Amino acid sequence: MALGGFGVTEFQLVLLRRMQDFQPELVEQAWERLGVDRSDARRANAFWQSTERSRRAPRGLDRYRIALGAPVGESEVRIGDLRGRLFHWFLPLWPDLRWEVLTGASGSVVNGWLARERGGAVPPLPADGDLEPWSCVIGDVEQTYADVKHLEGDAPSRWHMAYTTPTGSARLARFVYGLVQTTEVRDSRGAPARARSPRTAP
Repeated sequence: MALGGFGVTEFQLVLLRRMQDFQPELVEQAWERLGVDRSDARRANAFWQSTERSRRAPRGLDRYRIALGAPVGESEVRIGDLRGRLFHWFLPLWPDLRWEVLTGASGSVVNGWLARERGGAVPPLPADGDLEPWSCVIGDVEQTYADVKHLEGDAPSRWHMAYTTPTGSARLARFVYGLVQTTEVRDSRGAPARARSPRTAP
């Protein structure tokens, strides 16, 4: 299965489909910016999902190269004792961010999400921890708040983070592909979630 006709716009629609569960109004605004409608989004997502199930479709990093073109950056990374490579692309909907794909030593894709450009300024986040949807990524929260803990999401594209604000409030933020969607105050029992590790990318 080839990816002819599936490019940057269609890939952004795939990301938006998962965000639609949390922020449907923002997603519809993004569709308008891209000049597409709901049916276009549905077709793009269905096609991407079909490539995951097809034995003939490109796999791993090749799938991103065909859809997004050559990476604009590549670097070696170390996570604990493990080595990997980080590839990234820029997406028009999120000009201050980049799409990062992490591959393991074998070249298989380990994770994919939106992240801040290396060296980019972290936006000021509110002291009460009530994050505006789509205003920041996981790394921004890590650099801003205390007692940050990564938690198990309820789907491969989702990530949860618990953190403490400067005002002493305990918060839980939900991310889709690394971009914040919602936040809530945690109760005294904390979040009913498990510590998590990176999942396979979309």
